[in-house]
Amino acid sequence: MTYIGKNQARLEDEPLLRGEGRFASDISFPDQLHMRVVRAPVAYGRLGDINADHAKEIPGVFAVWTAKDVMEIGPIPFRQVNLPGMERFAQYVLARGYVRYVGDPMAVVFADDPYVAEDAADLVTAEIEVLAPCLDATGPVGEFEPGVPAVAGVVEKKYGDLIDAFARAEHVVKLRLKIGRHAGIPLETRGCVATFDPADSMIRLYGAAKIPHKNRITIAAMIDHPVEKIHLHEGHVGGGFGTRGEVYPEDVLVCLAARRFKRPIKWIEDRRENLIAANHSRQQTHEIRAAVDGRGFILGVDDVFWLDQGGYVRTHGGAVSELTAAMLPGPYVWPAYRSVGHIRLTNKTPCGTYRAPGRYEGSFVRERLMDAIARELGLDPVELRRVNLIPEDSMPFDRKIDALGTEIILDSGKYEDLLDRLLERVGYDRLKAEIEQRRADGEMVGMGLAFFVEKSGLGPHDDAKLNLQADGRVEILTGTASVGQGVETVMAQIGADATGLPIEAFYVTHGQTDRIDHGMGAYASRATTMSGTAVHLAGQIFNSNLRQAAADMLQTEAQGLTISNGRIHRTNDEHGPALTLATLAGDYHKTHGAPLTAEATFHAERMGFPYGIHLVVARIAPDTMEIQLEKLVIAFDVGKAINPMLIGGQFAGAAAQGIGGALFEEFVYDEGGQPLATNFADYLLPTVHEVPKVEILLREDAPSPLNPLGIKGAGEGGITGTGAAIAAAVDDAIGGGGAIDALPISPARLHQLIEKLGR
Repeated sequence: MTYIGKNQARLEDEPLLRGEGRFASDISFPDQLHMRVVRAPVAYGRLGDINADHAKEIPGVFAVWTAKDVMEIGPIPFRQVNLPGMERFAQYVLARGYVRYVGDPMAVVFADDPYVAEDAADLVTAEIEVLAPCLDATGPVGEFEPGVPAVAGVVEKKYGDLIDAFARAEHVVKLRLKIGRHAGIPLETRGCVATFDPADSMIRLYGAAKIPHKNRITIAAMIDHPVEKIHLHEGHVGGGFGTRGEVYPEDVLVCLAARRFKRPIKWIEDRRENLIAANHSRQQTHEIRAAVDGRGFILGVDDVFWLDQGGYVRTHGGAVSELTAAMLPGPYVWPAYRSVGHIRLTNKTPCGTYRAPGRYEGSFVRERLMDAIARELGLDPVELRRVNLIPEDSMPFDRKIDALGTEIILDSGKYEDLLDRLLERVGYDRLKAEIEQRRADGEMVGMGLAFFVEKSGLGPHDDAKLNLQADGRVEILTGTASVGQGVETVMAQIGADATGLPIEAFYVTHGQTDRIDHGMGAYASRATTMSGTAVHLAGQIFNSNLRQAAADMLQTEAQGLTISNGRIHRTNDEHGPALTLATLAGDYHKTHGAPLTAEATFHAERMGFPYGIHLVVARIAPDTMEIQLEKLVIAFDVGKAINPMLIGGQFAGAAAQGIGGALFEEFVYDEGGQPLATNFADYLLPTVHEVPKVEILLREDAPSPLNPLGIKGAGEGGITGTGAAIAAAVDDAIGGGGAIDALPISPARLHQLIEKLGR
């Protein structure tokens, strides 16, 4: 391998650095109309007549739609984890009968100019009988509508004998823990542009992200349009993080309007819309208890939690709750386990996935529990974890539960080895002694760590195709998508290794449904594992095809040829007769009238499971209660690193998001359900001042046996344990009494805690 494992600079950055990026807002077509959404101003109410007369009178307004204009369009279906009865809570593209959160789409305005559309939208009024909102998912069950309780479903995962575990326990430790509501908040807000060609009835949607092929199928079915007559096109994407991969009402509306009006339709949301209408995530409350023996070994864990789903269930159905329940045990044995998740609807913005969905929340709960057990038994938190880690010789380890339709069988792992390497890297005993001395000198400083297991490579399959162009360049065509993670670079590295060609020969095409029939997109840390392996397999076939084509031209046998440095030559005669890639490509095109190609599909029956540890040192400023992160170390086993530099970038960005959720970011509402964080003055994001240098200990000690390269995903590992580790460090700084039981830890909340503790 000549490229895998190297810190290859990103190939996709050049157009961005030259200012040639093409984001959704950069795409325009002649004669296009601009769409503006009229959103509900109240959290819950019975929707009556909508008056658009004044809006229609404004010059430049083309049309106004309400639910009456789109009655043939059903609710947005679920892509994952559709629990019995859950379809009742799916969202229509425009509100029918009720509005259920501030921001619920009630109508859309189409105009020649975006500012005219916005002015007209302000003149659309609705009769709404305001009803009392439900804002607490843990309280009395509200009503979705009269006679329909606001319970979208219950997820349960269990194995082992809990009754026996608690009967044998010498200690029972109980906690109630909360994770606040926050979201991905990509730099680029949502947006899309749809066109319709009357000549062939083709709809094209530009601005797609993450999962173009699946979204294409959904939209085609919803608007009753032949799937082969609709294509989605991904351009540059200013951040994905889960929130960009859904099918939203606006995506469907622009396609429908383009077909009806036979004109291009453009919609770009503003930041306030993004904060109140794009998916939120995270908000969970857990009540968890553990049965523990005298040496700290956990015999069983019983967990119940409530997910605040918001006003509707969106595309991912019950996926977040399922992932929380299924993956909460993490790296620990836990012989008996049960988790029951209640998905409750409230009158807030609907929730969906956000980077490491369910695992960020579950890791906070699990690791706070581990710290509480250590405190109860008087053990060092590290040693308590060591006692409970799944040993290496138990791999693969079958959890006896499933998630997202696949069994959770931990494919490989050296958990204790990674822990030892991290402790050695940071000088744990020395660091611990220094912190104790600083506390003795009056500082509020502490250290915490969090162990976690991630998932990656969700199947069932991915395709890849390599095309040799007439000029000698090689196109890698894949159904994955790019949301900033370096897809083009990684695919080119894998392709170069598999074919023996220089990386400069490659360019990557992704996210275009008219170029490749199937694609699963980029989510769940799957792009490198699934699409990368498909490229690897296709590259091996491509290498064979190249050598065969060259053999025909050189009048020799293909097995006696080698590809190196862009030349194809006899294996035992590097300086003898040879063909350059450009020469072969040109001749092949002339002879065959088509490019030389190779394609492959990679199938995966189950996911892989990378794992890692976050370690944090935090200091609390006594005057302001500001939490200053002095040290943040991520140890992570990726199986096989294609590009360590890109993994480092992924971890740094993910860690910043984890810090945001732990210390700053939260969507809060008043008693009437009005959102109080609708701009960046109220919804706080960490800046470079608050994010420390992220130290990374990247290991490749446990390659996955599930693919030929041994790779596991790395996109989410930088965030998964961040909140848990920060909570542990802050708890240690204020005395280690377990007072930190909720995220985010704001200065005001921390001040109240310290006053309550008498510190």
